[in-house]
Amino acid sequence: MSKLTAVSLFCGAGGMDVGFKKAGFNVVAANELDAYACNTYAANHPEAALFRGDINLLRDDLAIYNGVDLVFGGPPCQGFSVAGKMDADDPRSKLVFAFASVVESLKPSSFVMENVKALGVLSKFEPIRKDLFRRFHTLGYSVTVIILNAKDYGAAQARERVFFIGVRSSYPAIKAGMFNQYKKKAVSLRQAISPLGLAGSKSNSRVCNAKITLATNPVLRKSPYAGMLFNGQGRPINPDGWSSTLPASMGGNRTPIIDECHLFENKEGWVEKYHAYLMAGGQPMKFGDVPQQLRRLTIDEAALLQCFPSNYNFIGPQSKVYSQIGNAVPCNLAFAVGQVVYGALTNSEIFHVSYQPQRGEMLELNL
Repeated sequence: MSKLTAVSLFCGAGGMDVGFKKAGFNVVAANELDAYACNTYAANHPEAALFRGDINLLRDDLAIYNGVDLVFGGPPCQGFSVAGKMDADDPRSKLVFAFASVVESLKPSSFVMENVKALGVLSKFEPIRKDLFRRFHTLGYSVTVIILNAKDYGAAQARERVFFIGVRSSYPAIKAGMFNQYKKKAVSLRQAISPLGLAGSKSNSRVCNAKITLATNPVLRKSPYAGMLFNGQGRPINPDGWSSTLPASMGGNRTPIIDECHLFENKEGWVEKYHAYLMAGGQPMKFGDVPQQLRRLTIDEAALLQCFPSNYNFIGPQSKVYSQIGNAVPCNLAFAVGQVVYGALTNSEIFHVSYQPQRGEMLELNL
């Protein structure tokens, strides 16, 4: 398999890079602004030239990579996210055009730009989508916009993202059906993280100590894992299902909650029992009456749910590591996208590389 060259923009901790490298791309250069994410990236991808700082000030430096096979990245999404203010005028919303400017400068054979689902579907962002299409089409790219969910590609996390994928007109256009052969049934959250062991154990030591408190006026939904049973935005997650989208704001009371007895002993979950009690008309329990079996998702568990290799070296204080993980694109989702793009660029039958989960490394990518 020949290696194709790539430049990674807004690389963060390098989640997309893990997937694209497995798909056959040689990442020769990367750019990131956040200092802690830069340190993590450099520790795990030493072969790539890392350009630290504002991408708008580094465009001329990146120009030496003119003609690479691929430019990929995920511009900051806070301006488009339903978890934020969804403000098209947010300065961070303009970074999608900074991405387009680098594509214009480097003239790669292809590009992949990832962002939150809202950018791809909401009418309020249609002017931005149209501007991007105009720019990319003027540059000679056939552009496909597709919404992909990480759980459809083996992750124990429901995480929908939009991908703007462009290829030069001399290559086969990207079609939605090209992704079907890479779909993989997701494992349950229990299967994904239980091999790490109990929170606080040697293999699962990076715990979150943010206190869990019950809501005085809980908001009930049909599912015990929806609504609001607890204070803060860290909702409980079901070991027998998938995690909801992991936020970059993890580390405090927005970190998801899990029941250790439910996870490791396969007992009925306390959250489910409490939810049934409330639905039957029971009165909310006191603020601090939370059983010890409930705790927050650990760093190691969050990294596995984002499909990072088990030996990935995250650098920085705990809050910054949680942020790096939450901001990442799940590695196996990037892997699927990378395989499709690689197949288009090599103009051959798109090759398929399957995952081979290992004990204790449930979602690690293996060729």
